[in-house]
Amino acid sequence: MHIAVTGTHGIGKTTFIDDFTSVHDYQSVPESYWLLEQQGMPFANGATITDLEVQLAESCKLILNHDDDRDVIFDRCPLDFLAYLEVVSAGEGFEWLPSGRELANISKALAMLDVVIFVPLASPDEIPIQIERPRLRSQVDRCLKTMLREDDLGLLHNGPRIVEVAGSRAQRVEMANSLLGLT
Repeated sequence: MHIAVTGTHGIGKTTFIDDFTSVHDYQSVPESYWLLEQQGMPFANGATITDLEVQLAESCKLILNHDDDRDVIFDRCPLDFLAYLEVVSAGEGFEWLPSGRELANISKALAMLDVVIFVPLASPDEIPIQIERPRLRSQVDRCLKTMLREDDLGLLHNGPRIVEVAGSRAQRVEMANSLLGLT
């Protein structure tokens, strides 16, 4: 099964993946930001359209390059970057939309996924430390909720099943196990 975990920054995606892979034999694929940074790509201080576009393309590439692997769980997917691009571009006064080629690549990558696990922002916040850019964080969370529930770009109608998990670390894994039929 190919799973991607999506959600705004500082929500516990990587922690969820660590918890999930501690009980399931899945290959974990880090988010594109960390992989690109390890390759020496310089990123701006803060979310920029250019950086997000690079991460979006890399996210698609990561998913497409694991098409033959059996059980894989990805930290983030193209939906994350679409949400960030929508929010950041709106803050800069314009609407970012993917080109036809980008949209085709995103659709192809999402079609490779069986499930997208969404980790929404909780109230009260379960993360005990101060997260940077809290306004961006909440805006991206709202954007992802809309994107996942309304599918305004038509990317999910033939794509992955969407599953939402909430609660404590253990409860999130239990919810995923139950919703995915895993033991």
